[in-house]
Amino acid sequence: MMQAPRVEKVVVNMGVGKHDDPKILEGAVKNLGQIVGQRPVVTRAKSAISDFKIRQGDAIGCMVTLRGPRAYEFLDRFFNVALPGIRDFRGVSPDSFDGRGNFSIGLSEQMVFPEVSYDDVVRSQGMDITIVTTARTDQEARTLLAALGCAFRKD
Repeated sequence: MMQAPRVEKVVVNMGVGKHDDPKILEGAVKNLGQIVGQRPVVTRAKSAISDFKIRQGDAIGCMVTLRGPRAYEFLDRFFNVALPGIRDFRGVSPDSFDGRGNFSIGLSEQMVFPEVSYDDVVRSQGMDITIVTTARTDQEARTLLAALGCAFRKD
């Protein structure tokens, strides 16, 4: 019973790094909020890294965890609107699974989403999207994501 895998949560992370201008972080928070329809949490540095001039507690990015209907709605827009809008898109890599049925993908900029207008972008920012599923194997998760509309690259 209840053997079919499902999406447990979708985590969208946007790291901005150390910066002197607070508008960069505000812009990232605003853009991520527009994309996912939920207010992001500002992430802070866990430890100090002297090479990057980061102190413990510095704001270095923002993230959102989507669950339930919001996760499925975001994935629908991501697979059917945002990904096909990427120039020279040939499909996502089928090698991005972690061995336990979770899938991660990185985007180089937030402009692939139609919710973000060019005028709102303070700085072009990349993001990481992690899809956590209840699947036990990568093959089960690949089948689930393909059924949701994800286009995998044919290597």
